[in-house]
Parts: sequence; structure tokens; C-alpha cells
Amino acid sequence: MLKDPAQPDRAQPDPVRPDVVIRPATAADLPAIARLCAAHAAFERADPVPADLAARLEPVLFSARPRAWCLVLDHGDELIGYATYSREFSTWQAADYVHLDCLFVTEPHRGAGWGHALLGAVQDAAAALGADHLQWQTPDWNTDAIRFYHRTGARSRPKVRFSLPTRSVQGRRNSSWTRPLLVPATTVPGGPAARARTGESRSMS
Repeated sequence: MLKDPAQPDRAQPDPVRPDVVIRPATAADLPAIARLCAAHAAFERADPVPADLAARLEPVLFSARPRAWCLVLDHGDELIGYATYSREFSTWQAADYVHLDCLFVTEPHRGAGWGHALLGAVQDAAAALGADHLQWQTPDWNTDAIRFYHRTGARSRPKVRFSLPTRSVQGRRNSSWTRPLLVPATTVPGGPAARARTGESRSMS
């Protein structure tokens, strides 16, 4: 069986606390990962995670072709941190990069270098995937995290993050919502692959 290049070869002991290791998550970790995600979301003042998050994550993280990967900080009898990441594509660079979606260490264990160790493990995994850099984001009020990331040598760029439901979800929420019809380029001489037909729309129910 071929080794997954996105996962480290073995558990990596923490240099300060040998009883703590960074290792790839397993399906048995899913309940604990879901609890870490819930704590992370609460810390970031985000919406609560779904009640069935563990079940939703299983096919994403542990299928034959995972969509994302997870590393955990294992303290023997509990998981005290996690990081999730996925391979993405940059149009401007025409190259892959790794998106670090989550990096979290529980409050009693912060300040001991474990966040830095997790980030380093994701850097190694990104290199194994053929990516040359990571990208991630953090809330602008989380000044501790911003200082931490700057200390690692990461560069920040000011941007505003947006979130928009898909059209089908918008349609269910608002039956009066309309969208333009798209027509093939062949029906519009000189047009792009799809173009909005001016003045025509239909209701989504």
C-alpha cells in the first residue's frame, strides 16, 4: 500500500514534553476531534459546530481519497490540539498550495510551543504534497495568534473574508430570490462560455 504523502511517517514527540506526540488522526479520534472543533469554534465566536460533526468528518478525512487531513496533539489520555489542512490551487501562481483550515491548542496547554510544533508538522506535510507554501487566516481580534504567526516568519495581507450560501440554499430561504439564466456562448455571438441573458430571470422555490 502506498504511503499517503500528506501524512507524517510516524508520531513526532514534542521536544519539551516526550509524553506528547504529534501524529496523524485516526477514525477512533473523531469524537475527540469534534470536541476540539466545538471548543475552537466557541473560542473564535463562530456558529456552533453540527451535532453530527464526527460522522460528517469521517468520509472527508478517512476515505480512500481524503479531501483533507488532520494531525492531532496526543497527550496520552487526551487530545489537546489539532490541525486540519487540504491541498488547494492558486490561479495566480498556477501551482498548488496547502490551506491550513484549523490550528488549535486547548487553553491550559498554550504557550509551551505546541502550536509552533503543529504548524511545523503541517509545513512538512505540505512539502510532501508538492506545495511550496501554506495559507491560512485568523480573526483580526485574535492578536495573540497574529503575534504568534508573525514570529514564525509568516506574512499577513489585509483582506476581508466573505461567506455566501449557495443559490439553492438562498432559494429555500427566500422564495422571491431570482437569478439570471445562463446561456451557452454559441447562442451569443462573441460571448463568453456563459452569459447572463439581460432582463430574464426565474424564481427559485
